[in-house]
Amino acid sequence: MGDGPSPATRAGAAAVATLLLALVLWESYGPRLPGISNRWDVALVACVLIPASLLPAYAFRWFAGRREALPIALTLGVTSVLLYLVDTRLIHVGGIFNVTKILALTFAGLWFLRWFETLSWVVLVAAIIPIVDTASVYRGPTKVVIENKPTLFDHISISFALTGHDGSANLGPPDVFFFALFLAAAVTFGLRVRATWLAMVVCLGATIVATCWFDLNGLPALPGICLGFLGANADLLVGQARAWRATRDAAD
Repeated sequence: MGDGPSPATRAGAAAVATLLLALVLWESYGPRLPGISNRWDVALVACVLIPASLLPAYAFRWFAGRREALPIALTLGVTSVLLYLVDTRLIHVGGIFNVTKILALTFAGLWFLRWFETLSWVVLVAAIIPIVDTASVYRGPTKVVIENKPTLFDHISISFALTGHDGSANLGPPDVFFFALFLAAAVTFGLRVRATWLAMVVCLGATIVATCWFDLNGLPALPGICLGFLGANADLLVGQARAWRATRDAAD
């Protein structure tokens, strides 16, 4: 019989649970705190809330490409829907609802990596989706939802509560999904996992800062996420491409 989880495992689980609880509490009570300037709000979102919300992707990276991630994602997704249907006049579930969405999308992205047989497929997706996302934000479905159905966007997106008022910064569901997918690719294909996570977070934070700096309604987030993934592993990706070409030439 085993001795049970190691102290390090228990400590890690406790840390993740504490982080998730902090995110729930912030989403629920952050708007009740005294307001701060817009610049500090941006710094808070870019440097604290986004990294904290995307840290579960790193904490659960061992599920990359594993079939077990799918039932977890589905369970969390159903839980999110049930929380949405709860009468908020009886119980405030906004913070829990937000965190379950983050986790559902994270596990879905980790699981979806199993459909990518080679790293080249992931790189191709990273090169294409920034174009698709940009078109969607400025001329496509995302633009329509944000402008014509803002309530729907608030329900499906990931919210980052701001102090002093009910407004929030938001990430679309594909942003969290592809963040987890690219991190899973780094795990599965032997890339730089920590550097990949950090680079994607930094580029995503820079997108938030640029949105505020240029006083824009919003910027597509996936270009920054893809840039972080490709930039953190550029030399490894080039090396693998050269090795593949050399193998192909030798076979010919």
